[in-house]
Amino acid sequence: MAVESFGDIHALPEDCLANVLSLTSPKDACRLSAVATTFRSASQCDTVWDRFLPSDYRDLISRAVDGSDSLLAKSNSKKDLYLHLCDHPILIDGGRKSFSLEKRSGKKCYMLAARELVIVWGDTPYYWEWITLPESRFSEVAELLIVCWFEIRGKINTEMLSPGTNYAAYLVFTCKSTAYGFDHPPVKAFFVEMGGHESEKRNVCLDPGGARRLSNQFDPVGPMRTQQQEATMETNTEYPNQRSDGWMEVKLGEYFVNENGGDLEVCLMEVEDGNGKSGLIIQGIEIRPKTVNN
Repeated sequence: MAVESFGDIHALPEDCLANVLSLTSPKDACRLSAVATTFRSASQCDTVWDRFLPSDYRDLISRAVDGSDSLLAKSNSKKDLYLHLCDHPILIDGGRKSFSLEKRSGKKCYMLAARELVIVWGDTPYYWEWITLPESRFSEVAELLIVCWFEIRGKINTEMLSPGTNYAAYLVFTCKSTAYGFDHPPVKAFFVEMGGHESEKRNVCLDPGGARRLSNQFDPVGPMRTQQQEATMETNTEYPNQRSDGWMEVKLGEYFVNENGGDLEVCLMEVEDGNGKSGLIIQGIEIRPKTVNN
């Protein structure tokens, strides 16, 4: 990438180069600073990273459980602050949400803690128990003891999200070894927009071994399954994936955030089967920009 051969770029003042970098993206600014020494110093300027931070970052930090002064004191520059918010989600709103940034784009990410969700029967100790796990970012998580009616809802105002962005919602959870009741039928996930409009429902499997068992049971002849059958299995149901933090997550759906604000409700339910379900531990629902590989 012969950036340094373009004209008299070496002669440009640092603040001019910083302004140029601020019009790119965090990912591109880091790339340019790595391949072009001309941009290296400019890429450290607060001017660049102040543009990459959300315009309301000061308000968000002011809502931090640890206080804004603590976080700002740890950051020697706007770049340090940006990277800290990417790698270390901060607890806000009394510890009922976490906020972070997607590193490549600077888009906002949130996780709604289990306490921020509406869990049917969640306040009845016979059905759900609130426990503490050291591996959770929140002070409490919800453990499912036994229910037949499984329903969870989380709500966020889309004005809190980055506009013009395609977001995906994920249930972040784990399962006890004694968990049961989620192998069949799948749970239904959908969005409810302001005004009551519901998105198309999608099937979600909360059983970590569900994909493997379904694959074995789908066709008795196993390897003789048709490609069409395999494609149907993959497209009709979302299956859990392991996260880098040790939890599991399953995709609940996608939502494009336009300029119109309003509440968005993420819903997850299985109320038709009537069989008991147990052993699920819920940390929360994460809402983050859909990853695009490039």
